[in-house]
Amino acid sequence: MRHLRVGVAILTMGNRPAELRALLDSVAKQDLRPAHIVVIGNGSPLPPLPHGAVGVELSENLGVSGGRNVALDELRKLGDVDVVVDLDDDGLLISPDVFSRLAELHTRDPELGIVSFRIADERGRTQRRHIPRLRAGDPARGGPVTTFLGGGHSLSVPMLDRIGGWPDDFFYAHEETDLAWRALDDGWHIRYAPELVLQHPYTSPTRHAVYHRMVARNRVWLAKRHLPAVLVPLYLGVWAALTAVRSPTVAGLRAWAAGFAEGVRTPCGRRRPLRWRTVWRMTRLGRPPVI
Repeated sequence: MRHLRVGVAILTMGNRPAELRALLDSVAKQDLRPAHIVVIGNGSPLPPLPHGAVGVELSENLGVSGGRNVALDELRKLGDVDVVVDLDDDGLLISPDVFSRLAELHTRDPELGIVSFRIADERGRTQRRHIPRLRAGDPARGGPVTTFLGGGHSLSVPMLDRIGGWPDDFFYAHEETDLAWRALDDGWHIRYAPELVLQHPYTSPTRHAVYHRMVARNRVWLAKRHLPAVLVPLYLGVWAALTAVRSPTVAGLRAWAAGFAEGVRTPCGRRRPLRWRTVWRMTRLGRPPVI
């Protein structure tokens, strides 16, 4: 059986040219050659790219969601792609067989819509927030999950043809959850595959107030777009309580509250609530859509 054809999408803001080059070198060393590589300059010019990589320079930063949708459109124009791999521009594929193993996973399970890589730093450590399940004690334990990691993952093109792409208006924060919930509701599987590693430097997500605002706004939008009405106040109440406990600064709480209010008063796109059988499926997988 032939390997599925892999297309690679990378976003960059032009501030990590050395890291981007190292990532592209690691892509070139894969034992399964990608059909196409698309690099998006998200509101920035691109550095010189290796032969075969297609560069697209956007005049403005469209965020993670908008930039990745541009990459998807470009890969569709190029054609001959069955699976799209999104990679952070400061990541690194440390094993040469990531794409071949990924293609094998998708080949074995035609209903596998999304595969989440394991994100690990230079010492092999995986942060708790980079494990896409609630029980995060063992980052090496894979299996079916209800969400995935934005830094390194694959998306089935047939799945994208059915459910659509990234939610443009989200810009960044929770765009993976939005896509994951739509995939699950359409009957696709999501798998965390810790054997597929993207090396990534340690980072903290709470660097600035914009983070808190985006997280809160998009959390409300998720609920408004996808949850059955009875679950909306429960979901938002749980996350408000968790934020109050976890947030270390008054400034962070204020930014979060402003984002929450923005999410309540602004439109979020088409509402299509999850079916109750999807809610039950997510519950059986260990993460009901209330947390």
